[in-house]
Amino acid sequence: MSAIDGYIVRTTLVAFLLILVSLTGVIWITQALRGIDLMTGQGQSILVFLGVTGLAIPLLAMIIAPIALLIAVMHTLNRLATDSEIIVMNAAGLSPGRFLRPFMYATCVVSLLVAFLSIYFAPECLRALRRWQTEIGADVLTNILRPGEFQKLGPLTIRIQGRQPGGLLVGIFIDDQRNPAERIDILADRGTVQKNERGSFLILQDGNLQRFETGKKDPALVAFNSYAFDLSQFSNVVQSVTYGPRERSIGDLMSPPPDDPINSRFVRSPACH
Repeated sequence: MSAIDGYIVRTTLVAFLLILVSLTGVIWITQALRGIDLMTGQGQSILVFLGVTGLAIPLLAMIIAPIALLIAVMHTLNRLATDSEIIVMNAAGLSPGRFLRPFMYATCVVSLLVAFLSIYFAPECLRALRRWQTEIGADVLTNILRPGEFQKLGPLTIRIQGRQPGGLLVGIFIDDQRNPAERIDILADRGTVQKNERGSFLILQDGNLQRFETGKKDPALVAFNSYAFDLSQFSNVVQSVTYGPRERSIGDLMSPPPDDPINSRFVRSPACH
């Protein structure tokens, strides 16, 4: 690659990257605003919101890249013509056909980028997005509990006064009748949900607990600064995720599993022949 080729390729690729980042950012913002209910309605944190919406960026970049390359080539040609560099190159013996070679180099680089995004990176991000959305959809506290409403989960009744950013629940009331031998009522100022290998827990802060035992007249009253309430039995088990065609790698598309439900829709049984 000559010095002229390197100069034009660098100019084109720099313009391409700037245009790609700008257009992708603008379109991502418009798409991300549709998922703002993750924070307002479902009480998810800003990190979850950015993570879920950010996983769509590779797909947007893959779609916008050819348009960004076209704009970058037009910008480079206009800049070369405005600065009279094309005239100098023609005077130096650079033919029009030879002048197209650096743009072909830049096109090959962008093609490799688009191929990497379409074959590997974008499907991987879409799979992660599908798994994340499935986990959020299976969260009981995200989808069932609504501020100001009493929600019954079998023998358990929970009410929250409101949600705050970061997944913080305020004004929590719990009526637990799962144990026939006792009844527990809990009031707490605030709480957060934590999940670990032992299950799902509602960590309550600054409250009191009343335990009504069968056969006893007076309840036992306990004030606490922190109390872990077990919600593991109410946590929905995330079912197996079925990925769509855009969320699959080239290997999965070329040789899908025999029991794949998506593939079975398009493959006819031998009796149909």
